[in-house]
Amino acid sequence: MTDRPVDFAIIGAGPAGEAAAFMAMARGASVAVIEQRWFGGSCPHIGCVPSKSLLHGAAEHAANPARYDWSRASARRDFMVNRAPGTAEPDDASHVRSLREAGATVWRGTGRVADRGLVEVVHDGRAHRIAATNVVVATGSTSRVPSIPGLDAIQPWTNEQATLARELPRSLLVLGGGPTGCELAQVYARFGVPTTVVQSGPRLAPTDHPRNSEVILAALVRDGAEVRLNVRATAAHAKAGTGGAHVIDLSDGSTAQGHAVLMAVGRVTTLDDMGLEAYGVDASGRTPFPRDGRLRLAEGLWLIGDPAGPELHTHQAHYQGEMAVRMALGDPVQPDYRALPRATYMDPEAASVGLTLDQAREQGLDAVEFVADFTKTARGYSVEAQLGHLTIIVDRATRTLVGAAMACPDAAAAIHECVLAIRAGVDLDVLADTIHAFPSTSRILNGLFNDAARAAPARV
Repeated sequence: MTDRPVDFAIIGAGPAGEAAAFMAMARGASVAVIEQRWFGGSCPHIGCVPSKSLLHGAAEHAANPARYDWSRASARRDFMVNRAPGTAEPDDASHVRSLREAGATVWRGTGRVADRGLVEVVHDGRAHRIAATNVVVATGSTSRVPSIPGLDAIQPWTNEQATLARELPRSLLVLGGGPTGCELAQVYARFGVPTTVVQSGPRLAPTDHPRNSEVILAALVRDGAEVRLNVRATAAHAKAGTGGAHVIDLSDGSTAQGHAVLMAVGRVTTLDDMGLEAYGVDASGRTPFPRDGRLRLAEGLWLIGDPAGPELHTHQAHYQGEMAVRMALGDPVQPDYRALPRATYMDPEAASVGLTLDQAREQGLDAVEFVADFTKTARGYSVEAQLGHLTIIVDRATRTLVGAAMACPDAAAAIHECVLAIRAGVDLDVLADTIHAFPSTSRILNGLFNDAARAAPARV
């Protein structure tokens, strides 16, 4: 059976799929959405929303343990993910209702490309097909669980168990030092859980600016976490440690222990069973599949969200969902990732955008970096900061900002002045001449912009 044709059949209803659906319907297009698990995706249920709620609870607990305990933080997290007391799963009904009220046809099941312009949907034990002018694949990603001898016996956590836990573990071992691992390590460390972070590389947050990595490391150590760098897990031994803790053998011959082991070593995207070969696209892994964020894979076939690349962010997914629909409907637009912000919501927050100094110079830019020590600024003094920085990277030849990074209490908000400056190519003189409220974090940027404007050659 083939359903009534639609303009867009969207496989996956995470942030990318939802954004595409609402944009398409706002433009008058007909939409069918298929989602296998949670409408809304990981972000509101086991990702961004619960982790930020727990980070807030951990900060409140660190400031006043008696006033804000784990039970309060756990209850607030449950409220944020719409999970009723005593139930295991968050409730995604509000996401389903919003899509239906906007006019979408909604199916809870699996979807795959059956042929060009045809999506097969399997749900409730039956299958049917949807004809679509545009097929949008927005299947997201899952936590990577590497093949480590003995790991299966441990039943490791992923971000799902770590963000939905109602009981604190006796101890926690985090394998992986990216944003997810670092944020959740700070949550549990601040609630008094002995926490160890194991990172295979030389620094935490390896895709962030090196100064942000330094602050993230210092913040975790300050909060009582142990951090082990340049080592990786080689084997696991269930309940073989102190008090029944799991033991992980490390590549340097040492071991680490935790009653819970959180896998935070990256995300996996899988497209090989989506039927993309119907459009002449090889997603099997036999040939390199570009994760360059281009969105259009073939005429009428679109890839958005985590599988599309170039990075993994909810805000990128939302942007791509709307962008793909606009492109499909003929708008003269193309995705632009030059000003893609990144944020880690620890205490202090860390954020960045654009290029590092080395990346800018590798691209042949006449790049120079300007740095402010946050602890020695009026804003830093006012909050008694012990950590933090603000860094900008400018191209002297064009007198424009090409990158920025900061680690300070409100970095995730303050970075957006730099995002806009890079996106719009704002001249350094304009940035330097803009009035910034004192003593805000942005006022510190103002000083850096002035330094950069003076150091750059005048426009001819």
